[in-house]
Amino acid sequence: MKKAMVFGASGQLGVEIGKVIEARGYETMRFDRKQVDIADTRQVEEAVSAFDPSLVFNCAAYNQVDLAESEPQAALASNALGVRNLALACRQNDATLVHFSTDYVFDGTAGRPYVETDATHPLGAYAVSKRTGELFVKAYLDRALIVRTSGVFGPAGVRSNRGNFVELMLRLANSGQPIRVVEDHVASPTYAPFLAEKSVELALAGASGIFHVGGGSAVSWFDFARMIFDAAGLTPVLTPTNEREYRTPARRPKFSALENARMQAFGIAPMPPLREALDLYMSARLQFLM
Repeated sequence: MKKAMVFGASGQLGVEIGKVIEARGYETMRFDRKQVDIADTRQVEEAVSAFDPSLVFNCAAYNQVDLAESEPQAALASNALGVRNLALACRQNDATLVHFSTDYVFDGTAGRPYVETDATHPLGAYAVSKRTGELFVKAYLDRALIVRTSGVFGPAGVRSNRGNFVELMLRLANSGQPIRVVEDHVASPTYAPFLAEKSVELALAGASGIFHVGGGSAVSWFDFARMIFDAAGLTPVLTPTNEREYRTPARRPKFSALENARMQAFGIAPMPPLREALDLYMSARLQFLM
């Protein structure tokens, strides 16, 4: 039987990847950080060698963007050295690595959605760690799939400690307090189940190199918040703010939307509309609240 491994399996994306690859007939082994810390070379080597998979999905990541500015070593341990460990284990066991990266490898100054051939320019510790992870994949593996994505939100975020942007907005709406969201930062919010489907399709089709799989719409976080409240049937007081008024420890790219043209040229169908994704999210999250 075909075998696949999923690291970071309890996260928003890892949960969905596990479902999709198992539905494709793969015997699937799932690990969260408590079971295997990808920053631990020995743990990774032993896990991959023991199961001997043909596909390895790395959904594990340190993604606390602001905190990474004060603890860059932690970000590098997971997002760079941990990825190196996985790449080496995959090389030793002839497994294909599917690694997930981020729109934050760009600086956001292009003013248009980014394509795979655009030059990278990470702005902070988190972004540097993710770009370094990409370089380790390319350094150790001749054929691997790197999927860059943006603003992931999935139903599993309901029960995670940090949640996602949708859950944050819903919590703020329920608090009854006015809500301010930046209008001058644009991304491609991506629904985790759609991302999982497209990524598995690419992997099974033999895609390698870097592919952008973003949500398909370039939208400001303020406009995304409005879409969330509309989908949830909520009407909180929502006002726009901007980067100057809302300073954060980490610099973020102002326009980091991703262009999915290479994915579509490879024969993968376009991402469904963002509003459709939000409607599906609102229905799916109810299962996690029960």
